[in-house]
Amino acid sequence: MIKNRVSQEKPQPEELKKRLEAARNRLAVLQMQIKEHKLPVIVLMEGWGAAGKGSTIGSIIRNIDPRFFQVATMSEPTEEERRKPFLYRYFVRIPEAGKFVFLDSGWADEVIGKRIRGELTKEQYEERTGSIKRFERQLTDNGYLVLKFFFDISRKEQKKRLKELEENKDTAWRVSEHDKWQNKHYDKYLEVFDKYLSDTNVSGAPWYIVDAKDRKWAELQVLETLCSGIDVALQNESLAVPLLQNVFPLVKMPKLAEIPLDKSIEEKEYREELHLLQDKLNALHYRLYRKKVPVIIAYEGWDAAGKGGNIKRIAGALDPRGYEVHPIASPEPHEKARHYLWRFWNRLPKTGHIAIFDRTWYGRVMVERLEGFCSANDWQRAYNEINEFEEELAKWGAVIIKFWVQIDKDTQLARFEDRQNTPEKRWKITEEDWRNREKWDAYEEAVNEMLQKTSTTYAPWHILESVDKKYARIKALKTVIAAIEEALEKQQD
Repeated sequence: MIKNRVSQEKPQPEELKKRLEAARNRLAVLQMQIKEHKLPVIVLMEGWGAAGKGSTIGSIIRNIDPRFFQVATMSEPTEEERRKPFLYRYFVRIPEAGKFVFLDSGWADEVIGKRIRGELTKEQYEERTGSIKRFERQLTDNGYLVLKFFFDISRKEQKKRLKELEENKDTAWRVSEHDKWQNKHYDKYLEVFDKYLSDTNVSGAPWYIVDAKDRKWAELQVLETLCSGIDVALQNESLAVPLLQNVFPLVKMPKLAEIPLDKSIEEKEYREELHLLQDKLNALHYRLYRKKVPVIIAYEGWDAAGKGGNIKRIAGALDPRGYEVHPIASPEPHEKARHYLWRFWNRLPKTGHIAIFDRTWYGRVMVERLEGFCSANDWQRAYNEINEFEEELAKWGAVIIKFWVQIDKDTQLARFEDRQNTPEKRWKITEEDWRNREKWDAYEEAVNEMLQKTSTTYAPWHILESVDKKYARIKALKTVIAAIEEALEKQQD
């Protein structure tokens, strides 16, 4: 792309000045329309060292209300970020609806740098670029405008700029050893840059090559492209997104009505098994930490099915320093203003730790679907997006264990009435619980579709028959232990 690009003709100084003023004024107007239409905008600035990415960002943001943008300089990942999935530090920085985020380098620079240094094999590089394309597509499908700019300068121009920076004691610090190495190996970098841009140039998030030899001309190219992109996004905001075919390897699941619920366990056997299994899980937790394997346990199920008690028996076996339980309620305003998976990316565990979710990202295809909190196109797309999300976690090395806690309608009614009639349990029952019960059949249909479309080989669903809560607790412990043991067997001591 870089080698074959046809440069725009740089305008004459007077025309350049007029167009810059017009573009700056246009952006000032568009920022209010972005806020009104709740359009989130991500601007990714990549390119050669000393090409002027930072100064261009500085010029552009002067035209935007500082309440409506953030600038992030993405340096090397921190130790904390290295213990999270590759895309974690980028996903958590996406803007709220109606705001901008400007990234001074990002996921492209990280992948290109690792490829140049030989830290990624060809297969790993292809896996990373595949993840990036899915990440960008998920953002654009969910209403984000993603604009990607590559600042291009010649080897000669880069060398000249680096020398000028070094000769000034106030700017010499801006020249890194990496910048010098890049200039020395310009042709090698050009090959990798060019391949990456070609590999990730997609219609929803294309690359724009900026002729960055002249700073004002570079600013104008970015401003005009930014304004044009915003105009198009505002015009297309109500368009539905085509649904992708579900190509993930699936595990066949029974329908809820086909699951026998007569399974039970005697009290004595339950106490003995509980003690043994919790001891076993406790020992495995320390091995997980030593081998830095992350675990994600996700609970969904009917109201009053026994999720809380089940989670309590899992958590009771773990070192409290190495796990966290996330009770997921309705999204807060700042969460609702972002991609629906954002709040779950923010809660992922570090390597060696365990995250337990009481309700999950599957709310998108259940409560949000049935209560009309998202469009039909949104929840229909979500099956594929969730499978991609979980695949990303599995490739990172996470053990993903998903439970559906199953009871019948009569058992739920009996438990609701018990809560209603027992003062110390009354806090557990709400009007919403009774209202949701009236939609049992609609929820069952949605859950059946969810189980069929998202039980993948790398993140299968497990049904916990919970009419007898004790039986469900033992089954959950056994399932968690088996999944962790299988993952640890694949790790070398």
